[in-house]
Amino acid sequence: MIFLKLFIYLSEELKNRDPIAYATEPWITSTVLPNDLQGYLKPKLSVTLYYNSSIISIKADVTQTPSDLFKIVWESLPKADLSFEGWSVDYVLKVCGREEFLTKDFQLSDYLWVRHCLKNMLELHLSVVAISSLPDNTVGREYWPLVDSLTGLSSSHEELSLKEKKVEDIVMISLWDCKRKFRVKLLGFDIPELPSKVPPLVHVEATIIYGRKTVSSVCSTSKEFTDEVLWNTWLEFDILIRDIPHGAKLGLTINANTVEGMSAKDTKSNTSKASDYQKGKRQVLYFVNLQLIDHRSLLSQGPHTLHMWTFPEWDEEAFTYEAEKLSTATNPDVAKAMAITFMLDRYSFPVVLPHAKSSSVSGTSPISDSSTLDLSGGSRLSSPSNEASPTTPFTRTDCLRRFKEESIHYASNLPQFLRQIDWMMPTAVQDVHWLLSHWVPEDIELYVALELLSVDFADLKVRRLAVQRLEILSNDEVLKYLLQLVQTLKVEPYHDSCLARFLLKRALRSKRIGHFFFWYLRSEVAGCPFFRQRMAVILEAYLLGCGEAMLTEFQRQVQVVNCLHDVALTVKVLYPERTDLPSTGKVQTTLPSECNLPSDFLVPFDPRVRAGSIILKDCKVMASKKKPLWLEFSCVESEAPASPPVGIIFKQGDDLRQDMLIIQTLIVMDSIWKEIGLDLNLVPYGCISTGYNIGMIEIVRNAITIASVQKSQGGVAGAFKNNALYDWLQRKCPFQEKHFQAMEKFVNSCAGYCVATYVLGIGDRHNDNIMITEQGNLFHIDFGHILGNTKSFLGVNRERVPFVLTPDFLYVMGRVKGRPSLYFQRFRDTCISAYLSLRAQSRLFVTLFSLMLLTGIPELSMSQDMLYLRTALQQDQGEEEARNHFLQQITLCEQKGWTVQANWWFHMMAGIK
Repeated sequence: MIFLKLFIYLSEELKNRDPIAYATEPWITSTVLPNDLQGYLKPKLSVTLYYNSSIISIKADVTQTPSDLFKIVWESLPKADLSFEGWSVDYVLKVCGREEFLTKDFQLSDYLWVRHCLKNMLELHLSVVAISSLPDNTVGREYWPLVDSLTGLSSSHEELSLKEKKVEDIVMISLWDCKRKFRVKLLGFDIPELPSKVPPLVHVEATIIYGRKTVSSVCSTSKEFTDEVLWNTWLEFDILIRDIPHGAKLGLTINANTVEGMSAKDTKSNTSKASDYQKGKRQVLYFVNLQLIDHRSLLSQGPHTLHMWTFPEWDEEAFTYEAEKLSTATNPDVAKAMAITFMLDRYSFPVVLPHAKSSSVSGTSPISDSSTLDLSGGSRLSSPSNEASPTTPFTRTDCLRRFKEESIHYASNLPQFLRQIDWMMPTAVQDVHWLLSHWVPEDIELYVALELLSVDFADLKVRRLAVQRLEILSNDEVLKYLLQLVQTLKVEPYHDSCLARFLLKRALRSKRIGHFFFWYLRSEVAGCPFFRQRMAVILEAYLLGCGEAMLTEFQRQVQVVNCLHDVALTVKVLYPERTDLPSTGKVQTTLPSECNLPSDFLVPFDPRVRAGSIILKDCKVMASKKKPLWLEFSCVESEAPASPPVGIIFKQGDDLRQDMLIIQTLIVMDSIWKEIGLDLNLVPYGCISTGYNIGMIEIVRNAITIASVQKSQGGVAGAFKNNALYDWLQRKCPFQEKHFQAMEKFVNSCAGYCVATYVLGIGDRHNDNIMITEQGNLFHIDFGHILGNTKSFLGVNRERVPFVLTPDFLYVMGRVKGRPSLYFQRFRDTCISAYLSLRAQSRLFVTLFSLMLLTGIPELSMSQDMLYLRTALQQDQGEEEARNHFLQQITLCEQKGWTVQANWWFHMMAGIK
């Protein structure tokens, strides 16, 4: 059910939205113009403007703005009474053949498409489009579903307290007045059909979970596992009801045990039990969680029957960071699921968790007398009562002033500080809330804010502070981290959260963010049953406000995905085990019979590109185990010269979220490098998961694999031909200037990908997974193995070098048999600069990957997976040690380059994928 507060917020956001700014949002970047493009600040950029039947060609300065281009168009028109301001307000500049606009008064060099044109020496084609001709982005109708009663109750303890109240005056009870221990009456469980393998004895363990920690637990006695087991017994915790915080969950697991007559365990608390729970030292069969305090701040009461999830394995499988184990969703397959029934204490009135002690000091609780809080690991912030003396009075203002001074120095330690807090102790929590209410979000680094959104921090005010820091980000920056932010919605205690509102607000203001927000959510709805309801609620809220035009575009894209999914399944049915692939003719007959494609659609991995009709003669099934579809679509017509076809690889059977993570990380790396003036020509091609194990990948034009280059220069033996790549580049770029530019691109891109693949531990680097463009731009594809997970064949590790730097790569740089080379020296220097700049942001990368632990990606599912990243970035070493470390990796690659060549030759001979 969608909550009223969320929709009230949504309605207010839509009232404030500028429809024209929403429809024509520009794709801009805040990164510094790379050094190699700085030279374009002096020469002019060739621009062709189309207005009605007029075509205007000009040379524009990249420091000019769209308004300057408008003036040029206006001045070319027959003189009329209409002023420039009156005319220009009705028009907008649109990139020809693309859903991309040049609006607002940014310099031309700030627009992404202009930078693309500068980098590839292309002419800029722009249409002057009437705003009235743009698709209608208004919201068709407002539909607010019914909501439950008592939504959003919140009062102070003072207002709810029972003191001096008559029974008839009582409406609600303050949770803080409930001083008895929390307990659960376990009635029993039943299952419609017993599994094939069952343990002889089982017991139920009840736990109180906060964040990722189990803070208290208690077990029932053991009983024989049958289709119905009854206990009818109370399980009492050592935690008072009054101490239960927002976000606390009651976890129930059915566990196997083999010791007959096991008695109930004593209640265990804090870290000892938390460690066992997280590391999976018990045989868990089924699990389910209940939110103890709901979104209305009401304590759960009375009888409950919850349908449980089956644990993946009931051997000693390690408990991971996966948020599925912390989900409060119940199993929707009620006909087959295990059902557990229990009772919570019942009160005559609703029990409410107050938002503060009293209404007069809401949000500004004074620091308690015994409070001494440590932010730095050594320096402490003490309460006024600890430092005040009769001669030197110490007020709360003094404490606040000192706190602000100290917080600037120790803001990076905020997560560690908050991990030390006992969140089950209300007085400590009030102190922390008071401190956080005076923390300036701008003083917090981005990586700290992202870390505060992890599963470790369930407190609502901590998470709100993190979101306040995110509010500062530009749309470009939000898009950069959107993949992680959508994942962290899983660990929010409730559907309606500060983070959900922030993402909805940005998505409803920016079509650019909204497009990817839609697909990230939809992918989770399709593939993650534990959080399907939450993601669906937020997705529905977004779709209700995104506008009719966006809804139409999404419907077309979903139609394309469904059609291509059917085709991919048909191909696999027709050719299940065969290595020979269907001919192009058979693909052409399969596609029309299965497809009901729209006339045009926005490409899911890049909404700036509109694909037209399918080009059947160019479609094929690729030579790979999963049989991906290579698809070509025409580009929509425009005034500009014909654009190349839109190429899409459609994959069914692969989880593309790991590829999405690596490509997103490459984008982050690229922005870090560009901030220091390094453009290493990374190619973060489009890639998006559009459902459960289905997705699309962009085809990069004018590029072939290194394997193809080697085969063209000597067949399979080309793997050992050191000059194969150099000769191919020389043939593609015969002129001196073009060859020089190709060499520059090769050296820079090779350095960029050597550093990136090493830091990310990308494995399976054979010559079909590395490509090169005809302009010398090297890039990697297919990121199925990451974080040091290498691939083996017949038990032998196929990769023996930290990254790919083969003799043929070195030959291009002039590095032959260890001979000194200016290009190789530049390569080394570039690698070191790139590596050290990433190392300076090591905490950001560790945080980004930690947040993706929530996805359940196989090679990124446990905290130990972070160890490779920390080691690769040399977090525990000084800068000089880190520099020497990477130089040693380059030397190792030089020495063992022949092993890579042998691996590549074997790959081509055996056809291993």
